[in-house]
Amino acid sequence: MFNIHRVLGKRGVKGCAALLTAVLMITGCSGGSDGSSEANWVSIENRYTVDPEKPAWQLDKKEEVTDLTWYVNADWWNTDFGKDIVTKKIKEDLNINIKFITGDDTKLNTFFAGGDMPDLLTVFDSNSQVVSKASTWAIPLNDLAEKYDPYFNKVAAADTMKWFQQEDGKTYGYPNYSNTQADYDSGNIPAKTAFIIRKDVYEALGSPVMGTPEQFQSVMKQIKEKFPSLIPFGFNAIGGGTGSLGDALQDFIGVPLEAANGEFYDRNLDEDYLTWLKTLNAVYRDGNISDDSFADDGTAFEEKVKSGKYAAMLLDGTPQQGGNLQIYMSDNEGKEYIAIDGPQSTKGNAPTLNQSGITGWMINFISKDAKDPAKAMQVFTYLLSEEGQILMNYGVEGETFKKKADGTVELLPAVKDMQLHNADQFKKDYRLGEFMFFGHDRHKALSADAFPEAIKQMQTWGKGKLTPHFILENINPNLGTPEARALSAINTKWNSTLVSMLRSKDDASFDNALAAYQSFLEENRWPDIVKIRSEKMKQNKEKLGMQ
Repeated sequence: MFNIHRVLGKRGVKGCAALLTAVLMITGCSGGSDGSSEANWVSIENRYTVDPEKPAWQLDKKEEVTDLTWYVNADWWNTDFGKDIVTKKIKEDLNINIKFITGDDTKLNTFFAGGDMPDLLTVFDSNSQVVSKASTWAIPLNDLAEKYDPYFNKVAAADTMKWFQQEDGKTYGYPNYSNTQADYDSGNIPAKTAFIIRKDVYEALGSPVMGTPEQFQSVMKQIKEKFPSLIPFGFNAIGGGTGSLGDALQDFIGVPLEAANGEFYDRNLDEDYLTWLKTLNAVYRDGNISDDSFADDGTAFEEKVKSGKYAAMLLDGTPQQGGNLQIYMSDNEGKEYIAIDGPQSTKGNAPTLNQSGITGWMINFISKDAKDPAKAMQVFTYLLSEEGQILMNYGVEGETFKKKADGTVELLPAVKDMQLHNADQFKKDYRLGEFMFFGHDRHKALSADAFPEAIKQMQTWGKGKLTPHFILENINPNLGTPEARALSAINTKWNSTLVSMLRSKDDASFDNALAAYQSFLEENRWPDIVKIRSEKMKQNKEKLGMQ
């Protein structure tokens, strides 16, 4: 099922730029930096009486259609409303019409520079000034719930509300794909990282174990010998980052998330991880990692996945590649990719695979200028509720899906057929899995149709291997600080250093590249950055009541 979150990834959209910092600090957004401006509190006296046991949208007797403007800080967002089955139902149930406005940071900046604020606003960077200064321009969700829709407290996750709480004790924004500890414990959050290998290759080699560096290097040589037309090992496109050879590989081999004393741990310099990077360099020198893999963009990588060009790969974002893996699987029976244990920790650590964290991805707000904050709050509650979640994922019962005796749901044959064979029309008519301002992975567990067949075995392999990375969320230095600028330079340096190490012509070159990076750290405020991160990790633990 199409899901824009999985296509672009959590950090696929640039957040609020530094340009906003000055504007926010000078204007304080909507009505002064002290946040003193009042929200447009409308009376609901003749519309409904709030009921903690019933959502306000079911109670509201307001007859005229409420027009809402909703700004989404992304040019790619689909601005249609009321045409597809999902938004048509939202329009009907809530008696609203939404006009979406999209743009980039420059467009967002105009709102805070004195333009008319939208009723609702969605951004993608939890560390931005827009989010940190939300108390100056947005209405607290706690107050909105109390005044207009206390049922919101039943559908909002308490831990997520606590996570986004600001210094005044209020929470202003609510994200999508926010996984709490309870979500991880439920087993309904599927793993998205896997070491996969073509089934025909795996069986032809006698289902080899490749857990140790020596075994891994040996199997890659065997693949090259028996399957010379294939690239023995591949990984997600690196681009300007690390592909799946950074955090994803670290998680796969269980590199610790923190130091023994609970402070920040530099996972990039972990001994276990560096051992595996040296192993991959040896595999590269054997000719079993293609030079193209370091230059391929996302499209080139996807084409190779779709055609089964890699014998094996460490894949991060299996749902993102689900369509490509399904295309290959459908055309190559018996040769489909399967997940196996693959590389393992040389220290005996178990995998600590990551998923979307508690911060989520898209963060949604209701502005102080909202014409009808009661109706805007109803949108939040509706989309967060079970009813809204099922609608966004599966549509309308009887029209797009049917409920089965065991409580799961199944897309109707015609809808399923269109999903598989006419994706563009499916998106236009149904928009299932796309309108996900408050989406959550747990609702995918309701249906076998939620994910393509090609990745189900990979998700089964990943059961029990997920570990929340909450303590590492939002721990970077605040934007605009010298430490933040230093960290940006360090990250860029690490990305290029990683590629240099993997492509080193010998061990000495590998060691020299690593040593140069370590020197760069010391020259660029690294001790200060570690101190800031350690302090923020401590704050994260306190927020969530972690020891």
